[in-house]
Amino acid sequence: MRDFSADHRWLSLNTATVRKQGDLLEIIDACARHGMRAIDPWRDQVAAVGLDRAARAVRDAGLDLTGYCRGGMFVSDAARRTEVRDDNRRAIDEAKALGSSCVVLVAGGLPQYSRPGSAASKDIAAARGQVHDAIAEMLEYARTANMPLAIEPLHPAYAADRACVNTTRQALDLCDAIDPARTGMLGVALDVYHIWWDAELMAQIARAGKDRILAFHVCDWLVPTRDMLNDRGMMGDGIIDIKPIRAAVEAQGFAGYSEIEIFSNDWWSRPMDEVLRTCIERHKTAV
Repeated sequence: MRDFSADHRWLSLNTATVRKQGDLLEIIDACARHGMRAIDPWRDQVAAVGLDRAARAVRDAGLDLTGYCRGGMFVSDAARRTEVRDDNRRAIDEAKALGSSCVVLVAGGLPQYSRPGSAASKDIAAARGQVHDAIAEMLEYARTANMPLAIEPLHPAYAADRACVNTTRQALDLCDAIDPARTGMLGVALDVYHIWWDAELMAQIARAGKDRILAFHVCDWLVPTRDMLNDRGMMGDGIIDIKPIRAAVEAQGFAGYSEIEIFSNDWWSRPMDEVLRTCIERHKTAV
């Protein structure tokens, strides 16, 4: 396993971590001040400053992109299927313009939450079938742009509203069904917040292998968690044993960035530079 204690060259910042403190251009400037080499921006942040300005700022700062958040939210009623397809194609186009390494996919839950306005359903099996079909269709377009897709399994608490793909096994089953040849165009984004609890995790990481692990995200799980979405912890403040998970991922050949992604009302209330300094310190000690 790589030694992160001496520097933060393998730290990437998911820009949601400081989304309340500034726009994307301000976040990029702050990353430059703190010597960060990589980010993963969100589509709404890019839209707020304009795609061309965002792409130029990324290039000028010399940043790598460890992903682009996010594509997906595939589940809808029939009336919105074209909207879903076109929205995900735009995500690929934007990621290509920004120079991203992949598009991170959050599958979506039941249709009324995944695509508001859709007819309500309680059929989670149908939702999962729709996710399979939509990713298969999206992959065809992604191949034309040479833009890999990374399925991110989310904690089961999000199954209804955000993602009906909830385990690493489920995500890899989708990969194997849709891309059995392991072309490098379809894989997983593994976020310790969502997968740390899974008894099958280590076996599934070994199953994934180097060609399926496209991104690795870190933060921590607080006890108690006051808000399932917006109360993530800074690495080292919670109960996730991050280093063994990173060791397992790196044992498969993953040699990319560890991406810090923290949705937190607490950390959003602090100055951006304080948050980034803490990210750097904890990346050295807790990741």
